[in-house]
Amino acid sequence: MAVLLRIFIGESDKFQGTNLYHYLVKYLRTNHYAGVTVLRGITGFGKASKIHTSDLLELSSDLPIVIEIVDTEEKIEALKKNFDDTGMIGSALITEEKVKIIQYGKNNA
Repeated sequence: MAVLLRIFIGESDKFQGTNLYHYLVKYLRTNHYAGVTVLRGITGFGKASKIHTSDLLELSSDLPIVIEIVDTEEKIEALKKNFDDTGMIGSALITEEKVKIIQYGKNNA
């Protein structure tokens, strides 16, 4: 079994001067994580209940972002420890669930 970690942030969240989601993708690739996908939401709200939307009449510069990371339990635990040690994620919502990885074909790049 593997673990799926979901991180809910805002598009304008930063770490070390760069967008957090860009930083995370580079970090995860450099550290050989199995996979990551960044999804941009069209509307949503968080703990402050402020609605962020892509509606043209209320265009937000801080759309919701969901970062999905899949890897072994050990690698996900190491990543969460890194989050704690560096403060990289701040007060983002993080969820975690066990997943079964299904691979199709012989060459999965």
